[in-house]
Amino acid sequence: MNIATIPHPDTITAAWGWFQFLLLLTFPLHLLAMNAMVGGLAIGVFQHFKGGPLGLRLVHRLAVLLPLVIAFAVNFGVAPLLFSQVLYGHFFYTSSILMASFWLAVIPLLIIAYYGAYLYDFRFQQLGGAGRWLALTVLVLLLVIGYFFVNNMQLMLLPERFAEYFGRMNGSMLASTHPAFLPRYLHMMIGALAVGGLFVALAGRFQADRDRELTVLAQDVGLNTFLWATVINVLIGIWYLLALPREVMLLFMGRNLPATVCFTIALLLTVGMLIVAWKQKFWLTIWHTVAMIFLMSFMRSWLRSGYLQEVFNLDQLQVVSEYSPMLFFFAVLVFGIGCIAWMLKKAGEALAGS
Repeated sequence: MNIATIPHPDTITAAWGWFQFLLLLTFPLHLLAMNAMVGGLAIGVFQHFKGGPLGLRLVHRLAVLLPLVIAFAVNFGVAPLLFSQVLYGHFFYTSSILMASFWLAVIPLLIIAYYGAYLYDFRFQQLGGAGRWLALTVLVLLLVIGYFFVNNMQLMLLPERFAEYFGRMNGSMLASTHPAFLPRYLHMMIGALAVGGLFVALAGRFQADRDRELTVLAQDVGLNTFLWATVINVLIGIWYLLALPREVMLLFMGRNLPATVCFTIALLLTVGMLIVAWKQKFWLTIWHTVAMIFLMSFMRSWLRSGYLQEVFNLDQLQVVSEYSPMLFFFAVLVFGIGCIAWMLKKAGEALAGS
């Protein structure tokens, strides 16, 4: 590997453990919102094409929630993306340049999808049958954005490919030919469908005292989608594990004790998730899923370190102490959490009353 093509990392203002902690804290929040966005919309599109008065009532409920969920997914994604850049910026910025033609397309695609989501919400009745095609278009755009994101996250882990830039300087490089790319992308998207099922069930519960039929349908559709999508995702997860480079896979097979313990707990948690979902235990399924998403974030961190272990580890980052930005961040974080809690309370009251 030609390490000369790997840029020198920037200095950081505090020990890297702080940034890793914040990354592992914020990334699961983004995943939850992103999964609700993609998975909830996918279920809504299916129900819209399926039709039926009750199904359309559920679709309308999801259409109303869609712009709100997209806003949370985007905003919750900012912090973990920035913390990733602090720790692995010299890899992330390089991969972003290598695929710049696609990476720069993310923003306009997201703007179009966001506009489409608002149109789907505010013009739901007027759109009629055309609404399902609009919703499908928004879903495809979100899947394409996810495809570009997974490409970037995979490409930054392949510094041996960085030198290809000199023979391909138009920003069109992707990592989609890597053996781990397809199972990684499918694992993310099928996982989003599963969590989206829980979001649909939760959305139906907002109407429990006003539309019992809708609540029953939402929980039935949501939990069944979660159950079968999770079963499929277990198989895709096995494919993904086997597609990893051997030295990375072995981190979860005993070579790294914390990673192996985390992987083992995740397997046990998966079994528990399937059991409680099968028994229609809604809140137990939710808490199992939240715990699983946090564990997956930890394993993702070990996976990233494993890919880069030959050329970089976080201990190489140089610290130039300056704690005021971090203190300011924590102050804003506490204030922001309070604002989000207030907004969620108000949104819940409005949705329950609508």
